[in-house]
Amino acid sequence: MPQTRRKKKTKTVTSAKTRKRAKKQPKFKTEAKSKPTEETPPKIEEKEAKPTEQPIIEKPQETEAPPQIVVKMETPPPTPQPILPPPMPTPSPPIPTVEKKEMPQKTVLKITPESARFKYEVKKIPGAERLMLCFQCGTCTADCPVARFNEEYRPRKILRMTQLGIKDQVLKSDSIWLCAACYTCVDRCPQGVEISSVLRALRHLAVKEGYMPPLFKELGTAILQTGYAFKIPELRIKKRGDIGLPPLPKGNTEDIAKLFNATGFSKLLETSKRS
Repeated sequence: MPQTRRKKKTKTVTSAKTRKRAKKQPKFKTEAKSKPTEETPPKIEEKEAKPTEQPIIEKPQETEAPPQIVVKMETPPPTPQPILPPPMPTPSPPIPTVEKKEMPQKTVLKITPESARFKYEVKKIPGAERLMLCFQCGTCTADCPVARFNEEYRPRKILRMTQLGIKDQVLKSDSIWLCAACYTCVDRCPQGVEISSVLRALRHLAVKEGYMPPLFKELGTAILQTGYAFKIPELRIKKRGDIGLPPLPKGNTEDIAKLFNATGFSKLLETSKRS
């Protein structure tokens, strides 16, 4: 057997400072450098897919529910509904019938020779000379203040009836007594016909024929008896004296009676056809 030489162990003397440093420094293990080798891809081991375990859900313990209190409401008994009769069938609407309106009967005016002379009789009275010049324009009716409030009063109509000779209807009508004698129609007439004067002439003829309204008869009678158009009561005369007013003058009834007799007006009051 060959003899091997033994290495002699040498003792190293270290100081206390170096020992302390050595203790503080960490000891690193030196790994031996191995030669680089070719890396081989790791083998992937196929593992069998294990079924996933489902979590176990614990059921809650059933607890006893508290006793429920049931309140029963007493409902009133249903009210009996009245038995209604079956609805009656609605009748079909009647078929409208066209009613024939009766046309107003037309009055036929017969003009006699006497009625034809009526317009000439009116023309003889002063103020009515231009009667036949009226051509029915209607200006007198449109401007008349009385015609605005009275539908029966139409001056144009009265003049036309006079021209046609309708004597009885003109003299018997109350329209000829409604004229206020304002002379508005005279100022506006394009033909210069004095309409108010024509109506005054018609009133004269009506009085001669005995047609007089009751109001005018009362006024004429009062003038004949007292001298005033209205009879004044004694109570009013006495009040005038209490207040200090002078007494009313007395009317001269004797002279008035003579005037009425001379003109024939007193006989007209007695023989008037209107009471």
